[in-house]
Amino acid sequence: MSKIHILNGAQPYEFAPGKLNQTLAERAKATFKAQGHAVRVTTVAAGYEVQAEVENHLWADVILLQFPVNWMGVPWSFKKYMDDVYTVGMGGQLSDGDGRSAATPKANYGMGGKLIRTRYMISATLNAPAEAFDDPAEPFFQGMSLDDLLRPVHLNAKFFGMTPLPTFGAFDVMKNPEVETDLARFDAHLVTTFGDLTNDAA
Repeated sequence: MSKIHILNGAQPYEFAPGKLNQTLAERAKATFKAQGHAVRVTTVAAGYEVQAEVENHLWADVILLQFPVNWMGVPWSFKKYMDDVYTVGMGGQLSDGDGRSAATPKANYGMGGKLIRTRYMISATLNAPAEAFDDPAEPFFQGMSLDDLLRPVHLNAKFFGMTPLPTFGAFDVMKNPEVETDLARFDAHLVTTFGDLTNDAA
């Protein structure tokens, strides 16, 4: 079985209190436990201890990044978490600096990560509809995928050597929410993605 660390990166606002992200995080925890995985959960906006979070990253086989997309990225409190935890981690625990050496100072930037056996999955909630993505005719994203939009999050994970699992997106959650459909899709996504991890461990 795998060790899974869930990061709930929602930042509560009056117009968006973060209930869907909390529900998804709790649902993931219940699914993982039912599959026999060991689970730890950090709710970022509730506070955290930096060294404990570095150790959670070292402990985990898989990290689930659960967050709402705010202004084309992660919420400010989740960005602060990354600033706090990853800055400490790049001092030698999660990576050897930025991967470069004195012998070759221009090569291998971002390739010093130590979490090479760790996988991660992004689960994001968005106001944008699914139809806004993967369609060159749509004027805003112009054919970009959700993973294209979240490229900085993927690069943060790559910096520490982690490998991606398939991304999940819950779209149009403010203007045209389909919560029950999203939850059913999320359940199926978890069973498919993490069921494979269970089989790998067996």
